[in-house]
Amino acid sequence: MMRALVLRISLLMVCLAVTVQAKAQVNTEPSELQVQVWAAACMACHGTNGKAEGAGRPLAGQPADTLIKILNFAKSGLYTGLVMPQIAKGYSDDELKRIATYFSQIK
Repeated sequence: MMRALVLRISLLMVCLAVTVQAKAQVNTEPSELQVQVWAAACMACHGTNGKAEGAGRPLAGQPADTLIKILNFAKSGLYTGLVMPQIAKGYSDDELKRIATYFSQIK
C-alpha cells in the first residue's frame, strides 16, 4: 500500500514538472496554421489562397508593404467598404502584417 502511494506521488510530481516545463517553453509566435486561419477571413472575397478569379482583387504574390498599407487604411476607416474595414479592425497591427506577409509569399 505504501509503495502504491509513493508511486502515485512520484507520477504526480513528474506530471507537474512536465506541465511547468511546457508552460515555460510556450512560444508566443503564432504558428503558420494560425496565420492561415487569420487569412481565411480574406478568402471569401479574394479567393482561395488569395488567387481571386472573380470580382475580388487577387492578394497572392502582391508586395507585403502594399497589402499592409491597404489593410491599415481599411482598419483606420480611410479605405471604404462594407466588409474589409470591419474584418481589418478585428486584427492587431502585427496580425495584419503577418497576414500580408502570408499572401505576399504565395506564388
